[in-house]
This record gives sequence, structure tokens and C-alpha cells, in this order.
Amino acid sequence: MEKVYETIIEAVDVGIHAVDKDGKTIIYNKKMREIESMPAADVMNRNVREVFQFNDNQTSTLLQSLAEAERIINVKQTYFNNKGTEITTVNQTIPIEQNGEICAAVEIATDISKMSRLMQQKVQYEHEPYTFDKIIGNSPSLLEIIDIAKRATRTTSNVLIIGETGTGKELFAQSIHTGSSRVNGPFIAQNCAAIPDTLMESMLFGTAKGAFTGAVDSPGLFEQANGGTLLLDELNSLNLSLQAKLLRVLQEKKVRRIGGKTDQPVDVRIIATMNEDPVDLITHNRLRKDLYYRLAVITIAIPPLRERKEDIPVLVHHFIQKYNRLFQMNVLDYTTEVEQLLYAHDWPGNARELEHVIEAAMNLIQYEKTLTYEHLPYHYRKRMPFSPREQTLHVEMEGTLAEQLAMYEKLIIQQALEAHQGHITNAAAHLGLSRQSLQYRMKKCNLRER
Repeated sequence: MEKVYETIIEAVDVGIHAVDKDGKTIIYNKKMREIESMPAADVMNRNVREVFQFNDNQTSTLLQSLAEAERIINVKQTYFNNKGTEITTVNQTIPIEQNGEICAAVEIATDISKMSRLMQQKVQYEHEPYTFDKIIGNSPSLLEIIDIAKRATRTTSNVLIIGETGTGKELFAQSIHTGSSRVNGPFIAQNCAAIPDTLMESMLFGTAKGAFTGAVDSPGLFEQANGGTLLLDELNSLNLSLQAKLLRVLQEKKVRRIGGKTDQPVDVRIIATMNEDPVDLITHNRLRKDLYYRLAVITIAIPPLRERKEDIPVLVHHFIQKYNRLFQMNVLDYTTEVEQLLYAHDWPGNARELEHVIEAAMNLIQYEKTLTYEHLPYHYRKRMPFSPREQTLHVEMEGTLAEQLAMYEKLIIQQALEAHQGHITNAAAHLGLSRQSLQYRMKKCNLRER
């Protein structure tokens, strides 16, 4: 029966932690080890106070139940393991009595750390504005665009941001606002493609009471953004008639509500974004030429990810760390196989698509610390003509001969390090290099030591 109980305790999908009358751990099951990211050796036969830390206003529910000889039902507890990682659980804690005395206490814990972290991150993201230092990438083309955008913060001229879906146009727009003298004014963003034209006009310019049945005095986006910045996302989706009315406001810096009789002066900086080439839009009569000239005082063309694939590694590591925080995981790296597949893909959805791939892969990871080929979504893996394990350097290359040779060198070094589990001396011997020479080449290729 002891073996049966032990098997059940290890197999159940809830954490079980029991202590004796002195507060020393006597049972610490597999699920509890997973929740707290600690091996049994760090916890067993040790007092709870020696292992875990609690906030000033909290104590261990296990020790509380033991001391008070009372059940504690469905109590949320936040504490820290011996590495300082925050853990949040909902506990049911039961004192155990024998011969009229409390001899132990057992706790059944449900992990809600991920949910708690998600809520904290949501609040954090809602209050943190975008800034240039949150734009991830170090490719020359991206750094050049960031430099242009930073210069745009010094003036109040209108800005046109051109880029494919998922390139981060709103990130650039809000960074410009945050870095400008208008930072203390409102930043209002509106996706023009999400609202029908009939409603978009009243949203932009506002309405006066009596303009139509049920109309009330209501300020539009221009009035709401007065003194700040108005981001018009996917401006090219507006019809030509609405574009003409928008142009009038930009020229006169005044807005008249629908049904109104007076003009309201507005001081608004316009940042417009488009996901298509404005020249093509003008050619096909979908964008007014005069509106384009009015908006494109400063033009920022964000390069797609397929044209700056050297940014893929830094983006992947950024997204891994992001979802480590959100999912409370500890993924440290990804394999050469994964990198080869990522380099081979054209990324029509750009950085947003890459983020979704990493998020999907992180959902398939259990307790591994390395993201592997098998974790990637199936519909990405099946695009490969063969598994990366069956290839050596079958990666599409672009650029000059020197750039392609540099990429091949990086891939060869990565494969050698992967084959030797990151052991530099062994990898260097495999490649016929000295340890110092390999370290120099790793630094040149932006490869870090593990």
C-alpha cells in the first residue's frame, strides 16, 4: 500500500507538499517540484522557512495550518523559491492529527503563476508607452530607419510610415510621439480599415447636435488629439471623398463637426501608416496625390524581415524572453536546426509572424530549456523539403560573396558547437582551429558562449 500511495502522489496533477510537526518537509511530489522549479534535494527534510521566502504580510499556509490546527481552504499565496522566482498558488491546507495531537500538515496546491504573471504583464503593457529602445534589431537598414525616426522627434511635421503588415509601424509611430515635445499630449491611434467610411467621418471630425437623427455634440479624433499626435493606421483604406476632407483639415488646421457651423482650431501632428506602396496607390487612383505630399513630409519605409534576416536571432531571443516571463518558463536557447528553418522562411507576416511562431513553439515546450525543431508549428516544419538533420548548409543565401561566406562560416560554427554541446575546446578541435581562433570567429559572427 505504501508503494501505491507513493505512485498516486507522484502521478496526480496537483502539487502536494507535507511537513512534519517541526515544519520539515516529508512529502514533495513531482508536480510541486515542477511548480516551484526546485529539486527534491533542496526541499526534503528542511524547514519551509529555510527554503522559501514570503512577503512581509504573508506566511506559509503550511506552517499556519500546523500552528493553528485549522484547515485553510482556497487561499491564494505568493512566495519565492530559493532562486528568487515568484510563485503563486491556490492552496488547500489540512492539519493531520494523531492521538489527539497535530503531527503534520499537507498542502494541495494549484499553480496560477502563469495567470498571475499574465495579469501583471497586461497592466504593465497598458501603462508603458513604446520607445525606440523597444525596437528590436541591429541590421544596418533598420538602424538607418530608426535614426530617421529619431530625427522626426525634433519637429512637428507630419510623418508617413510605409511598411508591410507586422513590421511594427505603430511601434515607430508611438516612439516618435514619446520622443517628441508632444509626449505630454494625447496619443490617439485609429485603424481606418476597421471602421466603415460612413462612421469614420463622424469619428474623425465629430458631430454637432441635430446633424442627423440621434446626433449629439461629440468631439472627433482631431479634437481629442489636440496638442498631441493622431495616428491614422492604414490610411489608404479611406475613400477619396474622405481623403479630400482630411486634406482640408491638414491644410487649414481647423476642423468642423458634421452638422456644425463653426470651425475649431486644432494643433495635431498626423502620423499616417500604409501597408502598400503609395506610388501604386496613386497610380490606381486609391490615394490622392495632394494628400500624399501633405503627409509625406517625413517618410519612413520600414524594411520587411526578409530583407534583414540578420535581425532574426535577436528577435527570436527577445520573443523567447518575453514568453519566458509570460509563461514563467526558463527557455535559454534554440538549436541550429531552428535557426536554419527561420532563415529559410520569407516571413510574409514579418516580425509579428515570427513572434507568433515562437509563442506557438513555447506552448509545446514542457520543461526543456532549448527550443528545438520539433517544437515548431507543424505547418512550418512541413514546408521544409527535408529535415534539417538531413542537411548541412541548405539555407537560401542572398548578398555579396563575402556576405554569403560569412553566413556559411556562422552556420558551420553553430553546427560544430551544437554537436559538442557548446564545448568550445572540442568544437575547435573538430574544426581544426585553436580555442582562441574559434572564440574570435564566434565574436565576429555574434555567437555567444554558452
